[in-house]
Amino acid sequence: MTADDSFSRLEDDDYPAYTMGRAAEILGTTQGFLRAIGEARLITPLRSAGGHRRYSRYQLRIAARARELVDGGTPIEAACRIVILEDQLEDAQRINAEHRHGTKPPSTPPAA
Repeated sequence: MTADDSFSRLEDDDYPAYTMGRAAEILGTTQGFLRAIGEARLITPLRSAGGHRRYSRYQLRIAARARELVDGGTPIEAACRIVILEDQLEDAQRINAEHRHGTKPPSTPPAA
């Protein structure tokens, strides 16, 4: 593996580059909060060979949104559900936009 390969991994939003301690520090929260949103199945961190949780930048963004809701008074379970629904809505809107703009081929062939 070259240095360029290592650097490109750090740019990957899905690469689990952050330890639990570093993730909590970045988010300004506790490790307990990260464990709680994991238990609520909002995010599932990768486990290192030693069993330690590792988080990606994408997961940190999801966790930050949940923290924002919790800080606003939303119970953690409800915050996790809201974030999941927001993510699903965003995916559905993206798919709809792709279909509207014709960036995806039709799912059925045109009638002959």
